[in-house]
Amino acid sequence: MARRPFDIRAQPGFGFIALITFFALYLPIAALVAYSFNAAESLSHWEGLSLRWFVSAWQNTAVQDAAIRSLMLAVWAAALATIAATMAALATTRTAPYRGLTFKYAFINQPLMVPEIVTAVALLIVFSRIKVWTGYSGMGYLILAHTAFCIPFAYLPIRARLESMDLTLERAAADLYATPWKAFRHVTLPLLRPAIIAGFMLAFVISLDDVVITEFVKSGGQDTLPTYMLGQLRRETSPEINAIATVFLALSVLLVTVFFFVNRRKP
Repeated sequence: MARRPFDIRAQPGFGFIALITFFALYLPIAALVAYSFNAAESLSHWEGLSLRWFVSAWQNTAVQDAAIRSLMLAVWAAALATIAATMAALATTRTAPYRGLTFKYAFINQPLMVPEIVTAVALLIVFSRIKVWTGYSGMGYLILAHTAFCIPFAYLPIRARLESMDLTLERAAADLYATPWKAFRHVTLPLLRPAIIAGFMLAFVISLDDVVITEFVKSGGQDTLPTYMLGQLRRETSPEINAIATVFLALSVLLVTVFFFVNRRKP
């Protein structure tokens, strides 16, 4: 009698455990979204549906400044991280295996393995000395910090696409006397574009949502939207925070969804 292949979904209690897991994960998020439409000033007392707190957040100049700063920071960090990740992915995949290559993989992905608080403290120490030496305390430190943290998130989908790509067209371009730059521009880059877009969007979301590194590195007057929300929660709890968090959630879900569909495209 042939044995059935193992299927976790057929195990006793799998459905119940999965249901409890999803319930625990998404119930707090559902409560947050529901109460962002609450007309009451209380976070726990329901008085009916209203867009009051979305309008309030939209008209709040502090929220506007923090949102613009967050978007600019995320765009710069994601763009720089994607460029660096693309070059790193090309350097680690378009070469014959050699000793030390695995170390390079681990080194590039180091921000994923090290606790974020450790990275934040390290950046704080380095940037504090640079601020003393140069006198500069602008947004450049936040851009560099977010770029360094976002590189592995952009690197992983780009590297995965490069490893799955057929080298036939690149070799044909080389056989037809195309320079390495022309072969990359006209062959590799068009095939790699979906992964580059996916890496950029993933890095953008990570930068947009970051709190720990931003809180340690930023100077006065450089609040991003997440750090602004954290500061508001420390001082006073307003349903306006629920509305901002709901918009953040919608934007993150939208970008991750686009990332998923773009990354599914075959090279």
